[in-house]
Amino acid sequence: MKTNIPFLDTRTGVRSEFLGLGFEKLDRDLFDPTKAYPFLPATGVSWMRVQSGWQRTEREKGVYDFAWLDAIVDSLLALGLKPWMCLCYGNGLYGGGAEKVFGAVGVPPIFTEEQRRAWRAYVTATVAHFRGRVAAWEVWNEPDGQWCWKHGPSGAEYGRFVIETAAAARAADPEAKILAGSMCLWVQSPWFHELVDTGALDDIWGFTYHQYSDMERRSLDKAEMLGVMLRPRNPTIRIVQGESGSQSRPGGHGALRDQAWTPRKQAKQLLRHAVADLLAGVEFSSYFSCLDMVEALNGATGDLGSILDYGYFGVLAAEFGPDGRATGTYSPKPSYRALGALASLLRGMPRRVDAPVDFCPEQAPHLGWGMREPHGHELLFGMLELANGARGLAYWMPTPLHTVEYDGTATVVWRGIDAPPLVADPLAGTVEPLPQACVERLAPGVLHLRHIPLHDTPLFLLDGTPWQDE
Repeated sequence: MKTNIPFLDTRTGVRSEFLGLGFEKLDRDLFDPTKAYPFLPATGVSWMRVQSGWQRTEREKGVYDFAWLDAIVDSLLALGLKPWMCLCYGNGLYGGGAEKVFGAVGVPPIFTEEQRRAWRAYVTATVAHFRGRVAAWEVWNEPDGQWCWKHGPSGAEYGRFVIETAAAARAADPEAKILAGSMCLWVQSPWFHELVDTGALDDIWGFTYHQYSDMERRSLDKAEMLGVMLRPRNPTIRIVQGESGSQSRPGGHGALRDQAWTPRKQAKQLLRHAVADLLAGVEFSSYFSCLDMVEALNGATGDLGSILDYGYFGVLAAEFGPDGRATGTYSPKPSYRALGALASLLRGMPRRVDAPVDFCPEQAPHLGWGMREPHGHELLFGMLELANGARGLAYWMPTPLHTVEYDGTATVVWRGIDAPPLVADPLAGTVEPLPQACVERLAPGVLHLRHIPLHDTPLFLLDGTPWQDE
């Protein structure tokens, strides 16, 4: 019997420790968070990325007003969520061009001793104020991009900035978890190697990267390469996917703006990237973002028209007021329900384990040898151990997201399983048994699963452990 995947209820205290959601741009007051809070429990995520907003907090030199940020952090904590904070951006009080840029975006305080001293004092005050409430601290946002390091990205500059910022944070909390990177470009860029050479990453807790793409293999490759590059110098460093998302319609601004997005494609991209991140072994994966918002990365102070660059990355849709602020009644998109369904499957902290399975292309005649679809795209799969003790085999065909709506079958031999598995589809939000005709027992603990569904979004075969909401 087919059943719906229930959304998680925060009252149970059970949610996905792997999934996160972006709650950015409140440093520029671009949406009303109070209207978003009621929607957050059903997403099932744990991590919420918030930007600290130096310019919004310090409006008089040496005076910090955290009231606006307290309200956000405390509201998220009350919902059982874990805020992690990106320390950014500049502050027009200290010049350097920050006074000319909307929100002082992308103007690092590194040009004068006064700027550096003011930044260190702000970081120390912020970490002290939120000690015990904020889970981790990220240093800046996308410093390898011209839009967020406006005088020209430099890995060496950013590395020195990380070292100074980490020291200021640890002055307030010696146990502060420091994340650096927030890298949006390629690992093999000169910027990354310059950063590594500064030693800034040798003793931090985590490294974050962003991956906006309609091809989730890029995120898999990026996470693997980061581990290879960073762990010889810092064996305990965590790799965190800090932003990945897509728009729900064409014609927006920001990443992937020229592609033919729809609400359904956005939901597919969310699922494909999040599960790929899990298979890649990242610490957690954060989807950008909670809400449709203007991009506001290249605005000029006092020039309203320069920030009316609408992005449609949210799992919640919004209308926009004349000032560009998200307004109206926020409404869930298909990606919102997909995220909640995925979190229900990935509750707690799932982990990747060895996969005692063999996909059998000869039993799926539409596929060539090696599980290649006619366009040459290999099936992606991996075995997960879920919080309730079940194993889940995640698998999908990563066909071109914009041009191929894939609906086929596959055949697999699974060793170490006794009961016929269930199949969960987070895009549809359903869990159901495989048809009996699909299941053949080859030997004790070995099942031959013939012509099971295969889509272009992740499905999960659950190994017979009863699946239900706790």
